[in-house]
Amino acid sequence: MGERLVKCVKFGEMLPGLDESPYNGELGQRIYESVSRKAWEMWKEHVKMVINEYQLNPATPEAWEIISTEAEKFFFSKDAKLPPGYVPPQQKQ
Repeated sequence: MGERLVKCVKFGEMLPGLDESPYNGELGQRIYESVSRKAWEMWKEHVKMVINEYQLNPATPEAWEIISTEAEKFFFSKDAKLPPGYVPPQQKQ
């Protein structure tokens, strides 16, 4: 059986998709159906920054509400922004 391809919402082209839904519910299904592995890797880096900047505890429902909202923006909206006051880490030389 061949690799599952999706029309990636982030890149606008057919790319290998995720092997399974990353979250429960409707958002997880939308991501599974239209987000490539490549875009998911980008999200994993972005969500680390969101968790750190907002000082979220991923074990809480409140944190997952914020993470879900940010995932929705990151993949399906033009409104994705960095957290207020975010300062990128210094590049190591």
